[in-house]
Amino acid sequence: MESPAALLSFARAGLPAAALRERLELHSDPASLWRAGVAAWRGSNASAEAVARSQCPDLSLLATDLAWLEQPGHHLIGWQDPDYPDLLRRIGNPPPMLFVAGDPDLLWHAQIAVVGSRRASTGGLDNARGFASAFARAGFAVCSGLAQGIDTAAHRGAFEQGRTIAVVATGLDEVFPKANHALAARIAAAGAVVSEHPPGTPPRSEHFPSRNRIIAGLSLGTVVIEAAERSGALITARLATESGREVFALPGSIHNPMARGCHRLLRQGAALVESPDEVVMALASVAASLAGALRGRLNAQETVTARAGVASCPPVQAGVWRALGHDPVNLDQLAERTGLTVAELAPMLLAMELDGRISADAGRYTRRP
Repeated sequence: MESPAALLSFARAGLPAAALRERLELHSDPASLWRAGVAAWRGSNASAEAVARSQCPDLSLLATDLAWLEQPGHHLIGWQDPDYPDLLRRIGNPPPMLFVAGDPDLLWHAQIAVVGSRRASTGGLDNARGFASAFARAGFAVCSGLAQGIDTAAHRGAFEQGRTIAVVATGLDEVFPKANHALAARIAAAGAVVSEHPPGTPPRSEHFPSRNRIIAGLSLGTVVIEAAERSGALITARLATESGREVFALPGSIHNPMARGCHRLLRQGAALVESPDEVVMALASVAASLAGALRGRLNAQETVTARAGVASCPPVQAGVWRALGHDPVNLDQLAERTGLTVAELAPMLLAMELDGRISADAGRYTRRP
């Protein structure tokens, strides 16, 4: 059995996530783990039934999964894969594998999660769209959950200036809610849609809270726009805090029930923000500190797709590209040339570096040839 087929067999077997992560680390690839058979699972908490299912998968389902994986833009990233996003590895219970429709490299970009109520007010929707657009303009990818309300507004706002990532609680051949079918297709074409569940998985209530840990885990920080006192957005915020990530909340009217969750977060220590710039400034230094690790990953790749050239840049990045010229410049010089602050420039430069457009050395930036 080849590695993709073996990984898909494990995906449908009901194996405990921790046991599967551990076994994938111990073996060179999923195929070798599958060939090791039942003996490979001794000492783990995997049940005999789950191990048996992994060794004797439903061949019809396996063929369907492989057919999905063979389609352009479809990817499966296992725990053992160097392309598995580093930030997500650091959370308490990371998924053993990720199904991705779109650009898997985007999962390594500096991201900000924008989450909130499905029944948001008009003002909340405007704020979600405006904040997401500003984050994308600053060079961050915007991560959300493709739900109605704040999530939908955030994805659409991000598209105004950059790219977005949707983490869903279904298989990637399913869209929930159905009204976001066109939006999901657009995100897959120009960003990434991500799930821990294999194709064909329908929406199940228990999958939505677990989906939120991936949103929080992929992101440097989480911004809650509007949330009721009992809200999935608060779960995302809690998981972000537990993973050592920043949490931000927008205050609202004391008469708005969708503001009570944000006020609760603020009482618990979330940062109060009134503008996107406050979030960008707070996370710029965090994004810069990750640049070394991400740069190492790029250098380790045999090839890097260099999408150099001003035509492929978002408008603000295009201005930064022109300001770079062909000689190395530092952040202060770029700030003077562009009129942008260092806090605004840092995440943009990180995004451009990850895209292969520029290189960085000793704090000085140069266009890649």
